[in-house]
Amino acid sequence: MKRVLIIGATSAIATACARLWASEGSEFFLVARNGDKLEQTAADLKGRGARAISLHEMDATDIAAHPAMLHSCLLALGQIDVALIAHGTLPDQKVCEQDVRVALQEFANNGTSVIALLTLLANQFETQRCGSLAVISSVAGDRGRPSNYLYGSAKAAVSTFSEGLQARLFKVGVHVLTIKPGFVDTPMTQGLSLPAALLAQPQQVAERIVSGIARKAPTLYTPGFWALIMLVIRSIPQPLFKRLNL
Repeated sequence: MKRVLIIGATSAIATACARLWASEGSEFFLVARNGDKLEQTAADLKGRGARAISLHEMDATDIAAHPAMLHSCLLALGQIDVALIAHGTLPDQKVCEQDVRVALQEFANNGTSVIALLTLLANQFETQRCGSLAVISSVAGDRGRPSNYLYGSAKAAVSTFSEGLQARLFKVGVHVLTIKPGFVDTPMTQGLSLPAALLAQPQQVAERIVSGIARKAPTLYTPGFWALIMLVIRSIPQPLFKRLNL
């Protein structure tokens, strides 16, 4: 039985992960902005074997609300065995290029708020000296591409921050996992023209995440072929790369 904190718990990938943990009889502290969706997620997990579920409404970009959330979580669970940070948005790159306020808000959604939560949770896990802290970044953070460099830069910040946490927390027995999904069939990607051969289902991604946490992997591309794709993309010389429409 695991005691699991999920932030962004109503996202498709987070819900798919929670269903796998629920089947093991885990306890949950679920955090999301939308109370109605939280209730629906909780009902679904109870039907799948979750032992106990506590709900907490919070906008993850409200950094001042983070400490109270963690306090409530610890009152409910006592200790966190697994924390998954899964919130985020997929911004319109063109809008971000034209409106600084939108660009900064989207960076906060996908970067700053995640780093704030990682900082808070890292300190808790350091005190515990055990557990797994997992965060969903993205393959988009591996290289800045013209089609989504605002989103990519936020995810790059998260990935680099997580890498530093891995080295820091490893020394006290805490596992940190950076998750880098490629294209996933979720509400966030609906309406986008994505190659069907590269489009994964949330359940497929969740199975790799849960497995990666169990075996204490440091970085997880999902599906796994994205590790090779991004190796190729990172290897393209800059004079050529800047001429490509990626």
